[in-house]
Amino acid sequence: MSKKFFLLNGPNLNLLGTREPDVYGHMTLEDISAACIAHVRPHRVELRSGQSNHEGELIDMLHVSRNWADGVVFNPGGFTHTSVALRDAISAIAIPVVEVHLSNIHARESFRHHSMLAGACLGQISGFGWHGYLLGLDALLRHFKIIPAAPLSQSD
Repeated sequence: MSKKFFLLNGPNLNLLGTREPDVYGHMTLEDISAACIAHVRPHRVELRSGQSNHEGELIDMLHVSRNWADGVVFNPGGFTHTSVALRDAISAIAIPVVEVHLSNIHARESFRHHSMLAGACLGQISGFGWHGYLLGLDALLRHFKIIPAAPLSQSD
C-alpha cells in the first residue's frame, strides 16, 4: 500500500440509513465505508474507519491516527460547530484532514453555518450526500499526487 487514510465519523452517524433519511440519505455508515474502500483500492490506499459519539474518543482517534495515517476524511457531525478541542487535535496531528458533511451545512439552520474545524483542515466538502466522502478521498489522493489534479479547460 502506498498511503493509509482514516475515515472518521462523529456523533449520530452510526444511525445513518435510518436517521432523518430525507436529510442524510439511506446509506448506512457500513455502506459508505465499503464504497470508500472500493474507491481507493485501485490507488493502493489502505482505508480504516472509526466512529464515536464522544468528543474525547474522537480526539483520541485523531491522536492515534498521526502514528499510522497519511490523511483523514472526517465528518465531525454536530461537533463541527462547537468543538475547539477537535480543532486543536486536528492542528496537533499535523496530517491533512478533509472535513466532510452529508448535508449542505450552509443551507441549514444558522447555527450550522460556522465550522470550528474548517480553518485547521485541508478543505471542507458539504452537501453531496455520501458522495462527499469520495470527494474527500479524491482531495487527499490529489494532495498526495496519487491522482492528478483535474486540468483546467480552455474556457477557465
